[in-house]
Amino acid sequence: MAETDPANLDWLPQDSAMPSIVEQWRQQQARHVEVSISAGVVGSATLSAVLAAGPYPDVLVQAAVLQVGDRTKGGQLVEGVAIAWFEIIRQLDKDPEFLFKIPWRKLEEIVAGAYQREGWPEVVLTPRSGDGGIDVIASRPGVGAIRIFDQIKAYNSGHVVTAEEVDAMLGVLQKNPNVSKGVITTTGRFAPGIEKDSGLAAYMPYRLELKNGLQLREWLSELARKNRT
Repeated sequence: MAETDPANLDWLPQDSAMPSIVEQWRQQQARHVEVSISAGVVGSATLSAVLAAGPYPDVLVQAAVLQVGDRTKGGQLVEGVAIAWFEIIRQLDKDPEFLFKIPWRKLEEIVAGAYQREGWPEVVLTPRSGDGGIDVIASRPGVGAIRIFDQIKAYNSGHVVTAEEVDAMLGVLQKNPNVSKGVITTTGRFAPGIEKDSGLAAYMPYRLELKNGLQLREWLSELARKNRT
């Protein structure tokens, strides 16, 4: 989806025309699938099945989910989300296992979009490489200013985030004293007992936050629901 597409505009989730625009977008994606079916790329899937299930997942994860602005020293400013952001979360509500099929970069974009929808005035998606272990930076300037570093780990359901990986985030925070809080967001889960680790518990939840796959899905679902109403 091109950045000039009206579906990328930040006001769309509150606009009364949203349902018809979403349906138009779904039909557009379905046509892409129909072409792929004709070309033998998708296989024996039928267009009616695609329309019944929503956007074909393989097509969905390739669609643009963000409306981006200027580049900054830290990365790309996020100005809004596209319809595909809502559709991916809709798919997650139907099929939680879909979370493990989302490419790592797309997941970072989805989380960046979530911060933007949550109302953070400045959200930056960091580059694919050389990001210092930080994937999204969310800032709120002015009185009560706060800045969050979020590190996103796209793991499978059986993979655990270790205490050593969490400890590495504390090292990042120590090197960046102007950052208020570090968040580790994972599609998987954290090692058992990690929140009771005496070396880590002292930082939680105000300096350090751990968000597992279930909490991530619930957060995204809540934000999408609020922004649809």
